[in-house]
Amino acid sequence: MLSLSGKWALVTGASRGIGKLAAEALAERGCNLILLSRDRSHTAELAAALSETVSVRQIACELSDPASVSAAAAEIDALDVPVDVLLNNAGVQVAYRTDYWQTPVSDYETSFQINTVAPMMLCYHFIPKMIARGFGRVVNTTSGIRLEPEQAGYSASKAALDKVTVDLGSKLVGTGVAVNLTDPGWCRTDLGGPAAPNAPESAIPGVIVGAFIEQPNSGRLFAAADFYGMTLEDAVRKAETL
Repeated sequence: MLSLSGKWALVTGASRGIGKLAAEALAERGCNLILLSRDRSHTAELAAALSETVSVRQIACELSDPASVSAAAAEIDALDVPVDVLLNNAGVQVAYRTDYWQTPVSDYETSFQINTVAPMMLCYHFIPKMIARGFGRVVNTTSGIRLEPEQAGYSASKAALDKVTVDLGSKLVGTGVAVNLTDPGWCRTDLGGPAAPNAPESAIPGVIVGAFIEQPNSGRLFAAADFYGMTLEDAVRKAETL
């Protein structure tokens, strides 16, 4: 299993839910953190707690605005620290349309911008820098939702993310960089809602496994349910066999 002690990870959606849990789990392994959320105040308490053991930076970004994503990437560059790990955790589920025949165009526009375009903008910005250094781990968060036109914007945007992640991964052979997918499952987060069957904690260690894999193989899906109840070490060993 890789040691990420002293390396830097950028975690989007770090203010709450699974993103917050992932950031805490990385910090436990000595990984320095760049916490991205819509407002620095949202990650201030987490940053203060984690900075007792690792270095922490905070970045504000509105992922629905491409200009804000570009500005955040430039601000991260100005920190003059390497982004070794990118966890594209942030996402949005804009609506559940019982009358899915009336699904508005805006469901697709918002979903694709936040769930597909923004994470890929970050991939396109930071992966070339990882390639230049010969190391990097990227984990894009997807969803297992299928056959639900009630959530068409969300599921389609995640399916698109799956496609571009796998396609991009095919170009990374021999670079030391891996880009993979994780599915946290249906969890009781702000996105998943209170009726979800799984606690957010059930997504750990599954959602961070892709950051710790030794072999930089891309295009894999690490479903959190496959690693439930495991230690990180055991989860990584299992992931390496997939």
